[in-house]
Amino acid sequence: MNHIFEWIFSQYDGIPVHLTVLEFIGVFFGFLSVYYSKRENILVFPTGIISTAIFVYILLVYSLLGDMLINAYYFTMSIVGWHVWTRKVDETHFVPITSTTSKEKKYSLLLFLGTLVFVSLVYWYFDKFNNWTAYVDTFTTGIFFVGMWLMAKKKLENWVYWIIGDVISVPLYWYKGLIFTSLQYFLFTIIAIYGYLAWKKSLNKSPQTLLR
Repeated sequence: MNHIFEWIFSQYDGIPVHLTVLEFIGVFFGFLSVYYSKRENILVFPTGIISTAIFVYILLVYSLLGDMLINAYYFTMSIVGWHVWTRKVDETHFVPITSTTSKEKKYSLLLFLGTLVFVSLVYWYFDKFNNWTAYVDTFTTGIFFVGMWLMAKKKLENWVYWIIGDVISVPLYWYKGLIFTSLQYFLFTIIAIYGYLAWKKSLNKSPQTLLR
């Protein structure tokens, strides 16, 4: 077991201490955010805002521009989602979990394709298409953009996008040397599966509280 920990921490040799500390803090709050999302708890948004703000800086340093844009987008959509989730359908009930409509599925596809084009242009402009990770990063960015948009709208299918993106992100971050972040996405995958099952049980049910 000691050899495993030694190997993990050896990946951070030469990395500034403040980046390692920030990554750990970002991972912690990111984990809390996904956990609260699973529970349909409004704390998903403040914890998510802290995590994404930290990762915008970290990912800029590591030149993962796509994921940097993801986190900047998450930051914005967390504010939007905070507003949507706290809207009431009547005096005692909040907006319920629902399935995506046909129109929302079309918007999801357009958002995915638009994101691919936009992130590709960003990578091309900064001449960062010099590694296979850039292409994978572009693809996962499109997936996560749709997932966050659907989560902000409280749509069940957001979890499907999270699961796909998380599975792909585990080896991506491991390869980049962000071991804690890779392990975070592994845990995210497991939580996302349970999140989908939990939300499916609550489908079309309006909650009376968002703190539980």
